[in-house]
Amino acid sequence: MAALVSALMPGVSWAQFETRASASVNSNPTSIAVGDFNGDGKPDLAVAAFFNGKIAVLLSRGDGTFEPASYYTVGSNETTSSIASAPLGKDGVLDLVVTNSLNSEVQVLLGKGDGTFKPAVAYNTPDYPAVVKLGDFNGDHNLDLVTVNQSGFCPCISVLLGNGDGTFQEPPIITMPPVAAIAVGIGDFNRDGKLDLVTVGQFGAASQAGILLGNGDGTFTPGESYVIGASPQSVAVADLNGDGNLDLAIADALAGSIDILLGNGDGTFRQGAIIPTLPFPGAIQEGDLNGDGKVDLAVATGFNTTVVSVFLGNGDGTFRQAEDFPVTGVVVAMAFDDFNGDHRNDIVAANYSGNKVVTLLNTGVVDFSPTTPLNFGKQAVGTRSAPQTVTLTNSGRRELKIHSMKSTAEFDMTSTCRETVAPGASCSIIVTFSPAKQGATSGTVTIEDTASSKPQVIELFGTGT
Repeated sequence: MAALVSALMPGVSWAQFETRASASVNSNPTSIAVGDFNGDGKPDLAVAAFFNGKIAVLLSRGDGTFEPASYYTVGSNETTSSIASAPLGKDGVLDLVVTNSLNSEVQVLLGKGDGTFKPAVAYNTPDYPAVVKLGDFNGDHNLDLVTVNQSGFCPCISVLLGNGDGTFQEPPIITMPPVAAIAVGIGDFNRDGKLDLVTVGQFGAASQAGILLGNGDGTFTPGESYVIGASPQSVAVADLNGDGNLDLAIADALAGSIDILLGNGDGTFRQGAIIPTLPFPGAIQEGDLNGDGKVDLAVATGFNTTVVSVFLGNGDGTFRQAEDFPVTGVVVAMAFDDFNGDHRNDIVAANYSGNKVVTLLNTGVVDFSPTTPLNFGKQAVGTRSAPQTVTLTNSGRRELKIHSMKSTAEFDMTSTCRETVAPGASCSIIVTFSPAKQGATSGTVTIEDTASSKPQVIELFGTGT
């Protein structure tokens, strides 16, 4: 979990994540919605708990931890597989929508603005809704809801139009995707001001991403479909290459990869990078994790044990090599927000097998320049190289305390860094290479500080001649 400097861009911190807290929920969390439910300026959580017909609401303490969960019943022994949050009325108060996939319903819980919610109200969908998301699909400035119905008699997409007061119109508007969908993404893909959908799914041996272009009334016209990797599980929508058009990142479980489809701005897409991952990528989430203004990706990989892999974006639709952060248990959903008030996006993960929500705090507050490894080239044995310098900057809001700083192998290190570095302040780390034998060698400068419970590492290379 060390922050390897070679992976950084100049002046930008590596996004390093550490498990700092976990909160118990009952039972088997499957989906997370983030929002400030009690108006205190701190992001709270609402969690769909799969087996007990309840949702858990966890109010934030502002330090990455949460108060014990409060529970709201949304059915009797139902499966609540997906949850979303937004203000459904004109009062600006956040409300909740959750699926009950065994009884073909979605449940709406209107927020009171103090972190509590009114009793759930049920609305019918065609069959077994597994995913729910919110958007204005008919242009009336009221939020509507869209569900993915994965099985049963109608493997379809349904839209319930909102009335702007937290209620919805029935019956839903039904659209059939190209193949039965397992996930859906929302965005204006052809830039006509109307929300479109992308569905991902597999039928037989064929895995596809299908575009449904919005007509502006809650109905959709089928667009192009694209062959993707086997067994897609989730899709993220964002402008990954900075051209103003929305792109797609799709986690393909059996292919062990992320498919990048780059948008052309007219509702069509072209194949971008195919990014290898650890086996069985599942949940995928997009956002800026290192503060450089470029979209990054996090994907949960694994089957019985899970790793959250972070791919930092280059801003052109490509991504740097993943940094992997182990999380005990099976992670099936993630969300980003600043949960400890340091202006950096953190990650919360739904640990399905452990009945917990895990907080991974973003501790990357030390910037290094240059960010590439120090390469001393060829140096005669028994002689000392010219010094090379790395500037360390505390980019955090709090004083940085340095506990230790040491070099390894045939590298010597001095520093102007004191025991503390003020916010925004910098100091220098000076390294020389004195080979004792011929051949290539490598080493590190290892820094232990209060930015992280794990060391910051500067890589060093040189060849003795």
